[in-house]
Amino acid sequence: MLDHDTQPDETEDDDLFEHHRIVVDAGQAMLRIDRFLDTKLANTSRTKLQSAIDAGGVKVNGQAVKASYKVKPVDLITVSLPHPIRDTTVIPQNIPLDIVFEDDELMVVNKPAGMVVHPAHGNWDGTLVNALVYHLQNLPTTRNGEGRPGLVHRIDKDTSGLMVIAKTEYAMSHLARQFFEHTIERTYNALVWGIPDPADGMITGYIGRSASDRKVMTVYDDESKGKWSVSHYKTLEALNYVSLVQCNLETGRTHQIRAHFRHVGHPLFNDTTYGGDKILRGNPNGTFKAFVENTFALLPRQALHARSLGFEHPRTQEWYQFDSPLPTDFQAALDRWRNKI
Repeated sequence: MLDHDTQPDETEDDDLFEHHRIVVDAGQAMLRIDRFLDTKLANTSRTKLQSAIDAGGVKVNGQAVKASYKVKPVDLITVSLPHPIRDTTVIPQNIPLDIVFEDDELMVVNKPAGMVVHPAHGNWDGTLVNALVYHLQNLPTTRNGEGRPGLVHRIDKDTSGLMVIAKTEYAMSHLARQFFEHTIERTYNALVWGIPDPADGMITGYIGRSASDRKVMTVYDDESKGKWSVSHYKTLEALNYVSLVQCNLETGRTHQIRAHFRHVGHPLFNDTTYGGDKILRGNPNGTFKAFVENTFALLPRQALHARSLGFEHPRTQEWYQFDSPLPTDFQAALDRWRNKI
């Protein structure tokens, strides 16, 4: 039988992959797991199932299995895999990409602030996906009708930094499993208002959409209102009115870092959605006001950068680690605050 967890698990990466949890019926005859899943997941192709099995995305009682494994009564089967493919129309556009690494399986790109990751209402072109479709052919697609070839995660339009793109079905399945199991290492730099206390710590809570504004995520104490989230942070520099922090995600929910820091009273600098585009520390008048407004102009977005990305390579099983320096606008704002001390 399929229990209540068989619905797609939504994360920060907005259901770019799905998770199924299946408890085998007590009367089930022994059957190869690939054939068993072919009957249970009718909307998933055999090719995609095989890729998920090969990538370790199918587990029985917590252990990855091969396609030849024969299911037994009351086995607990978990499956993580990209969403089913459906043909979509994405306009190829010759948009330059900052490619940090590329091989036959994947590529790592450094996304600039201001670039939307995938086409959606109001942003049908000029996106990272439009650029990927132009530069690469036959990328796997993860989401029905959404046109997101190669994507297993995403970052906000006005967040800069590193993303990994899958170039093969196998890499897609393998990376999707790593994201689902939270074994991907993601480190962000953020400039936040105030000085966090304690300087290093952890922010937790259930993240869900605000009842008053669906575009805003809120941290709740009630698990019925959102999904559990964990961010670890470390203060790198305390600059009186703002602080440079490092954030490592244990989970990945929509706007997790932005929502978490607003929740603890330290919104990201110039984050218009979460209240960071106001003077939240210091005198809101006179020369200080002019200083802050000029700094806003240098960094006309939330101060958030995906600084590093680490993962297991799908084919070699080697650990790959990539780092990206702060972009010019972020660095300029940070330098102004350093000189303000």
